[in-house]
Amino acid sequence: MAPPAAAFPGWPEEVDGRPLTARALAARERRLPAGFPGRIAAFGDGRRLLVLRWVTRPTRQLHAAADCFRGAGYAVSPRPLRRDAAGRVWAVTAGRRGDARLRIAERIVGSRGDSFTDVSSWYWAALLGRSEGPWWAWTVVAKDPSPPG
Repeated sequence: MAPPAAAFPGWPEEVDGRPLTARALAARERRLPAGFPGRIAAFGDGRRLLVLRWVTRPTRQLHAAADCFRGAGYAVSPRPLRRDAAGRVWAVTAGRRGDARLRIAERIVGSRGDSFTDVSSWYWAALLGRSEGPWWAWTVVAKDPSPPG
């Protein structure tokens, strides 16, 4: 028998000391919630767009951000993993469409603090009981300050 799903704790009000402002979901994000096991919301912090997904069970409906951006017409290319000032490790993808250059960072965090930088690793760990949910899937999108090339 599966354990009961944890109650949704609510969306964070700030991240890294920056207050979050709720934003409307993009059309591609609005299609996801219909059968998605959890919740999804988008926020801005004045510099970045954050898409947060709260996931209650392993699902193939959780996709890598690169797949979503590729589907939206961006050329995407993987970049090295990045450790932020708080010591968190993120998968990073560069996205380019026309003059727009983005840096897309993502990670998934389990209820015990275990983290994943790719959806496939998370899915199999969750499905096999090696990671407990609910999970937070974080996608952080910012303008890419690096020179083209």
